[in-house]
This record gives sequence, C-alpha cells and structure tokens, in this order.
Amino acid sequence: MTTDLLDLESLLTDEERAVRARVRALVDREIRPHIADWFERAVFPRELVPALAAEGLLGMHLTGYGCAGRSAVEYGIAMQELEAGDSGIRTFVSVQGSLAMTAIAKHGSEEQRQTWLPRMAAGEAIGCFALTEPDAGSDPAAMRTVARRDGHDWVLDGAKRWIGLASIADLAVVWAQTDEGVRGFLVETSSPGFTATPIEPKLSMRASIQCDIALDGVRVPESMRLPDAHGLRAPFECLGEARFGIAWGALGAGRDALEGALAYAGAREVFGRPLAGMQLTQARLAEMVLALQQAQLLALHLGRRKDAGLLRPHEISMGKLASVRAAIDVCREARALLGGNGVTLEHSAMRHAANLESVRTYEGTDEVHTLVIGQALTGLSAFRG
Repeated sequence: MTTDLLDLESLLTDEERAVRARVRALVDREIRPHIADWFERAVFPRELVPALAAEGLLGMHLTGYGCAGRSAVEYGIAMQELEAGDSGIRTFVSVQGSLAMTAIAKHGSEEQRQTWLPRMAAGEAIGCFALTEPDAGSDPAAMRTVARRDGHDWVLDGAKRWIGLASIADLAVVWAQTDEGVRGFLVETSSPGFTATPIEPKLSMRASIQCDIALDGVRVPESMRLPDAHGLRAPFECLGEARFGIAWGALGAGRDALEGALAYAGAREVFGRPLAGMQLTQARLAEMVLALQQAQLLALHLGRRKDAGLLRPHEISMGKLASVRAAIDVCREARALLGGNGVTLEHSAMRHAANLESVRTYEGTDEVHTLVIGQALTGLSAFRG
C-alpha cells in the first residue's frame, strides 16, 4: 500500500529512482535487521562504514577525489533512505561528507584535498566537524576556542561539545578564534592534547556518536590550516550542506513511521474490525500523509533549485524547519496508533521520534531557523537584541 498519494514518484528521473533503489536495498540489507539492537546497546556500527563507502555515499555530492559527484536531489534521496533506517546512520554520512569533507573540498588546499578526500570517500579515514562549544551552540560567534601562532605552527586551546564521530575520527575540522578572526584547522586526532570523550548516556541518537572534545595546547602546522576559510561564512557553508540533507532525511524517518503504523492499523482488529477502518484512525493517517507529502514537495523543490545553483540560505532553513516539524509530529502520531506496542523496539516510530528530538536541535534549532526566515522576510536581524 503506497503512501505516495500525490504520485511524487513521477517527478523523479530514472537515475534518481535508481539511487533510491540502491540505498533502500542497502538499508533493508544492512541496517533494518540490526538497528533495534544497535539502538538498545547504544553502539555505532563501524562495520557498516565500508558498505556506505562502496555505495558512494561518503561525500557523494562532491566531484573528484574519489567522490561520486551526484546531484543535490540524488544526495537528498540517499539521505532520506538512510534516515528511514535511522537518523544516527544518516548523521554519520552527513558529518563525514556534508561537514568534514565539504570543509576540505571548499576551503582546503589542493594538497589537503588530495591527501584526505580520497581516503574519506573510501571510508579509510573518518572525519568530524568541531564547531559547537559547551557555551556556544546557536551562537558560534561566541566561541572561546583559540588558535595562536607559534613560529610555523598554531597552538589550539579550548573545548567543543556535541561533536559527531569525534571519538572514532582520524581527522577533526576544528574552528577557532585567531587574531584575524575565525579560522579552520585540520587536526589529526592522534595529536598530543586532543581528547574526545563520548557523551553518555543518551535518550536519542543512540546508534550514533557525539562527543566532548578537549584541546589542550594542540600543535598544528600551518600546512594544516584551511587556507580559504575566513570567518564564520566558511563553517556556515558546510552547515548549509548538512541542513539540506536533513530537509530530506527527516522525511525518511517520518515515512518509515507512517508505513509501520499503516501496516499495523490494517492488521490490528479492535471491536471486531480493522483499526484502519475507524474514522479517527483514518483522520490521523490522512493528516500524517498530508504533512509528509507537503514537506516532500518542498524538499524536492529545494533540490532542483540547488542543482540549478539558485538555492539561498533561508530556503534551506525553511526546508529543515518544515521537514523536521512534519516528521516528528508524524512519528508521535504513529506511536499513538501503535498503542502500547509502540513503545517497544519492535516498531520504529518511537525510536525515530526520539532521534528527531536531536535532529530538530542540531544544525540550527527551530528558533534559529525561524529567525533566519524572519530576517529574509523583513531585512532585519533579530539574533542580537
């Protein structure tokens, strides 16, 4: 039984459908049979990385250096299918490709790109993106991590928090204040003074890794500074790539929850008839599919604009805000339709809803994206009073 009541399928190209089919098959084969166990035990499956790399999913929107060079829409479709498996798995691909690899591709030197991107695309090296700090989440301009020159090197001191993959990463893209403003540095995680500690226990994103990072006199050569990263515009460009992926990915979680609830309602009998035949059930399902398909149309529109080189930052904010809102509401309604059974890991809705609590917070909270949209409407910034 399809949930695509608007036939959005007809708006995709054959190649886009082929990408969807390949990633969906990977999720069905490698993720669905194990995700409940990974989530319950709070482990990220590192053994999955080679399969993700083999499918060309790491840095898939980048061209050259071993990257797949896929379109924005194809990238969005892939993120949607991965997040139908679990937000934590999609987060791995986003951190690796949209954040760490994009920082190197956009702002690194040719030597840095040649050294790191092929290894990262192949899953042989894992990267993380260290921007957020304990006291500087939504306001990265307030970061306290500093980098000072010492001869031909830089010395980094400070702390970062909620940094995905940091404890398993080989390379960290670290953003720090310098005498000339914010700059980006490539820090090998084996460097003396670099410590990454997983944040535990968590009630969300349990099949993923988020860490605290301590930087205590970490020495980085000038050759590891990102030469084209000047100011906060550089990390924000990377965040835009990740937010675009979220605008698609969250809808995968919502769709998976809806499909699970629909199947359950069709099989479950109450008062002598299928739960799906009840008016209130159908009203709930109708609202769920309406919200998801509206958000899907927006995501597809943003993808076409991105492929045409027309996408603007406030449009990405609209997509991220709309998709995550829709998806988390759908997952909560799906859990309710499942009744008491919905709180078990046999069903995906509550797991997805818990994960989406994190997704709505990272890469810009609801409030931040609301103010980005407000600024685009009024021409006035409301971020600082």
